[in-house]
Amino acid sequence: MSCGEPHEKDCSEVLDHLYEYLDREMPEGECADFQVHLDECSPCLEKYGLEQAVKKLVKRCCGHDDVPSDLRSKVMGRIDLIRAGETVPEVSVLEQAKKEQAQREQAAASEKGTGPSEATGSTDARSETARAE
Repeated sequence: MSCGEPHEKDCSEVLDHLYEYLDREMPEGECADFQVHLDECSPCLEKYGLEQAVKKLVKRCCGHDDVPSDLRSKVMGRIDLIRAGETVPEVSVLEQAKKEQAQREQAAASEKGTGPSEATGSTDARSETARAE
């Protein structure tokens, strides 16, 4: 996208880094340039306002969901890989985190001497009990 006006920072570059700015993850020096562009360019400012509203809505509606504790560091690691132009693994970060969480739960269950179905509260065991009654 481009508004057609000349800017020191191109509109497409600004929009590519919009979430870094919104999330306050952009280096301080770049923030100033970014803000200058938004002050000059109404289409980019409008897009910024829209994305800011979406971010607030998501936070309000989904801000209380529990996520694996190490998910943020894994996501940031993937972002760093992408920025560095390195190959990103095919497995999604969320799937990888779920798999690792299941492995930790299984290991904890083994340490306690319970099987995986007892540790996770398997519905199979409950269904068997219900059928027997």
